[in-house]
Amino acid sequence: MACLTDLVNLNLSDTTEKIIAEYIWIGGSGMDLRSKARTIPGPVTDPSKLPKWNYDGSSTGQAPGEDSEVILYPQAIFKDPFRRGNNILVMCDCYTPAGEPIPTNKRHNAAKIFSSPEVAAEEPWYGIEQEYTLLQKDTNWPLGWPVGGFPGPQGPYYCGIGAEKSFGRDIVDAHYKACLYAGINISGINGEVMPGQWEFQIGPSVGISSGDQVWVSRYILERITEIAGVVVTFDPKPIPGDWNGAGAHTNYSTKSMRNEGGYEVIKAAIEKLKLRHKEHIAAYGEGNERRLTGRHETADINTFSWGVANRGASVRVGRETEQNGKGYFEDRRPASNMDPYVVTSMIAETTILWKP
Repeated sequence: MACLTDLVNLNLSDTTEKIIAEYIWIGGSGMDLRSKARTIPGPVTDPSKLPKWNYDGSSTGQAPGEDSEVILYPQAIFKDPFRRGNNILVMCDCYTPAGEPIPTNKRHNAAKIFSSPEVAAEEPWYGIEQEYTLLQKDTNWPLGWPVGGFPGPQGPYYCGIGAEKSFGRDIVDAHYKACLYAGINISGINGEVMPGQWEFQIGPSVGISSGDQVWVSRYILERITEIAGVVVTFDPKPIPGDWNGAGAHTNYSTKSMRNEGGYEVIKAAIEKLKLRHKEHIAAYGEGNERRLTGRHETADINTFSWGVANRGASVRVGRETEQNGKGYFEDRRPASNMDPYVVTSMIAETTILWKP
C-alpha cells in the first residue's frame, strides 16, 4: 500500500511525457505570491512555448468582480525542486485580456528599461542581499525566541553557530539547495544580526533576470516554510526596539564601472542617486521608515550619504573598489520587502538614462 509520501514523490517520467508547470505571479499587495499548476504535454525550456493562462483577479485584489479575468504571460522558467523531474516553476507577469499590463505588473516597465539600447550596452549586474525573519507559526514571534520574551542582546548571532544562537538552519539549507536545483544563481547564505533572521544573496545576475530570480527564490522560501510549519516575513522591522531590521541591499555595477576608470563613473552615478533620493525611497519598500533610522547599520531615511566601507551610509563603496579604481557599489536603502523589478530598473534608469 502506497503512503502519501510515496505518491507525492512519484516520478512522472516513468509513465508519461507530461509535466506539471507551476505558474507563479505577484498578487494585489505587491508582496503576496500566488501560484497554480497545469499539465503541459511535454518538457519545455523556453517560456514563449508555454501557453498564456488566466486567473480570477477579483480574488487577488487586482480586478473588479464584474470584469475579473487577468492573463498570465510566462516570462522565466526554473526547475521545480518540489516535484522535480522535468516539472517547472514559471514566473509570470499579469495583463488585461486586451494585453495591457495591470497596475501591479512592475516587471513590464522594468523590461522596457533593461531592453533600451543604452542600458543593454552597459550590461548592468546585480547582487541582491535578501534578508528575512523566521517566525513561530502560532505566535508570530521570531523562531528561537522565548514566547512573549526576548533572547540575549545582539552580538553572538551574526553568522553564529550553536543551538542557543542559530535558529532555523534546516530551513535555510533546504532553501539554499532548492534554489541551486532550480537554476537560481544564489551565491550564499548567512545568519543575520537579529536571532531568527537570515540572509541569502542572489547574483551576480544581469538586468531583468535579477528580479525573476529574487521573486522565485522568495516563492521557494515560502513553500519550504509552509512545509516546515514556520512563517517567513519580509517586514523591514519585524521587532521594534534595539534589534536590527531587514533589508535587501542591492549591489550594482555597469560595464563602465567594471572597466578602467570605473571609480569616477561610480561616483557620478552615486551623485545621481543623491539627486533622486526621495523618489527612490518612496519605491524602496513599505515600512522602510521604521528601519532607516540612522541606527543598526542604517542611514537616516531623510538624508542621503555615501562612503567607502561605511555600513551606516545610504550607499557603500567597497575598499577594494576604491583601491582598484573600478568595481561596484552597494545601495543599502532598499527594504527587505522591496520589489526587485522596481529597484533594479530604477537604479539602472537613474544611473544610465537620466540626465540631471
